[in-house]
Amino acid sequence: EAVRELSGLSQLGGWGLLELAVASGVAAWGTWATLLMPGFRRVPLRLQVPFQASGPQQVANALALLRDRRGKTVDLGSGDGRLVLEAYRQGLSPAVGYELNPWLLCLSHYRAWRAGCHGKVSFLKRDLWKVNLSDCYNVIVFLAPSVKPALATKLLAELPDEARVVAGRFPFPSWTPSSTLGQGLEQVWAYDMKEVRQAS
Repeated sequence: EAVRELSGLSQLGGWGLLELAVASGVAAWGTWATLLMPGFRRVPLRLQVPFQASGPQQVANALALLRDRRGKTVDLGSGDGRLVLEAYRQGLSPAVGYELNPWLLCLSHYRAWRAGCHGKVSFLKRDLWKVNLSDCYNVIVFLAPSVKPALATKLLAELPDEARVVAGRFPFPSWTPSSTLGQGLEQVWAYDMKEVRQAS
């Protein structure tokens, strides 16, 4: 079977391969334009963060750093909702996800329904830069490094001293973590706001 496929590709020739590549590119762009771009239209380019699903170990590590905590838990840019659902399963309530992309919000609601958590968690179409976080005590941030400096300013201005911020994939460059867990792409960092403010 593999030999036949390779043979078929070789018969396409240069133009055939080029057409195949162009068609694949158009399909990828169509997926982006239809599913992922709608949530970005009103967000400045430098603050846009493409969706990238968190792996099981990333989720486990992030929630391990929030174990035994209490208070409102939010995921900024909640994507498909998996971190919010796991936070709720761990006993963190209320658990809220803020996401601009309507397709990802639909997916989040579907995942919550399948998990039996419909009505127990919240997924809201909100711009994270416009949400007031003053009542949040656990904040999950799986966002790109480009937004971390601006987000650090917002979190410092709004979060209570008792709040803990858990960052996945990339740390906050100007903050010293209270603890960390995992290695490589699975590493997460926890920051306690009182310590961050004292260090500042």
